[in-house]
Amino acid sequence: MAEMFFELREKINGIVESWSTKLVALPVEVISERRNNQNRTIRQILGHLVDSAVNNHHRIVRLQYNENLEFPDYRQDNDRWIAIQNYQEEDWERLVFFWRSYNQHMVHIIKNVNESCLNHTWHDFEGNHETLRTIIEGYLWHLNLHLKEIQALIDG
Repeated sequence: MAEMFFELREKINGIVESWSTKLVALPVEVISERRNNQNRTIRQILGHLVDSAVNNHHRIVRLQYNENLEFPDYRQDNDRWIAIQNYQEEDWERLVFFWRSYNQHMVHIIKNVNESCLNHTWHDFEGNHETLRTIIEGYLWHLNLHLKEIQALIDG
């Protein structure tokens, strides 16, 4: 088991627990009307974080049984994913609950990573290579990046 990621898992758990309560309490106009520099509302940013969990879930699992993986990369399609799933109209409490639950599952997945696979490599659509280790470590960074955007929108 990947005990080396204990601190990372604890940080994700703490963030998700504190933010879940905070997010559910936000007024509808704040989550639906304020937009960041990518023209995304808080609803859409949280939906993007769900998509991130989904895609990283697949990469983390698949890289444990593939040494090299060319996996579809949704980064160039972020806005399509957000629009097709219509996060702007998703029930807010359900979306927050789903984001919270999926991240709890991500913590479980990370806890159970086979450490002998941490150097397995994923190749993205731009020709970049990332190891399973860097994907796991980068997950928290990406989570924090978008939560800072949400906080900026909350602050108005």
